[in-house]
Amino acid sequence: MSLKVRISDDMKSAMKAKDTERLAAIRLLMAAIKQKEVDERIELDDAAIVVVIDKMLKQRRDSISQYEAAQRQDLADKEKAEMTVLMAYMPQQLSEAEIDELVAKAVVDSGAASMQDMGKVMGLLRPQLAGRADMALVSARIKAKLTA
Repeated sequence: MSLKVRISDDMKSAMKAKDTERLAAIRLLMAAIKQKEVDERIELDDAAIVVVIDKMLKQRRDSISQYEAAQRQDLADKEKAEMTVLMAYMPQQLSEAEIDELVAKAVVDSGAASMQDMGKVMGLLRPQLAGRADMALVSARIKAKLTA
């Protein structure tokens, strides 16, 4: 079953169960997917949908940190609930050890020797890790590896 069909089915079941919070998060996701399809005039495949979800998760993380800084826990909790719903559609996340292993391999494969070569390493890793790891964490791991 494609990811888009799964999301649509989950939206229907959330409607039937009258789960308003989950339904709202799924509707936001469907709207983002539709917007991307209309903007680019294409039918999104699972990989492209994962990119959309990843972008939405990043937005939620940023919002949560801002809401918590402003002491608006009610809004931060709403964003966290949406993140939980969105995470259900992401592929299995890689462990920190797996990320370190892939970073080390990419550094060797790209011949990176300094921080100036970070773009080469990120270029190799981005397709492999799309949706499977937080790219901010990956970036920090690469920096640590290149400065060591």
